[in-house]
Amino acid sequence: QVLLAESGGGSVQAGGSLRLSCAASSSTDNFHCMAWFRQVPARESEGVAVIDSDGRTRYANSVKGRFTISQDNAKNTLYLQMNSLRPEDTALYYCAADSWAFCSGSLELKNYRHWGKGAQVTVSS
Repeated sequence: QVLLAESGGGSVQAGGSLRLSCAASSSTDNFHCMAWFRQVPARESEGVAVIDSDGRTRYANSVKGRFTISQDNAKNTLYLQMNSLRPEDTALYYCAADSWAFCSGSLELKNYRHWGKGAQVTVSS
C-alpha cells in the first residue's frame, strides 16, 4: 500500500510563500507521475501541477509562474513551492502519484490511484 503524507501547510498573508512537502512510504522512483491537487468545499478538485519521471512538468494556468513542483527521489519526497500567494489559492492541497504511464502530464485526479489526506493552505488578504 502506498502512503502519501503532506506537510507544510499553514496561514500566510497575500504575497507570501509556503512550501508543501509530500513524503511517500515507498520509493518515488517507482512512480511515473506525481502531482499536486487542491480542493475547496463544494467544488471539484483542481489539478495544480504534475511532474513526470523524466522531469517534465505541467502547471494549471492559475498558478503558472508562481508555483514550482519538484521531487527529491533520495528523500522520497515531492515538493510544491508556492510564491506570490493569493486569497484564491486557499484550499486543501494534497499530493497524488501513480506508476502507470496514463497519468503522464495529467492534471485530472481520475488518472491517479494514490493520494494523501492533504494540508490546509489559507491565504488572507
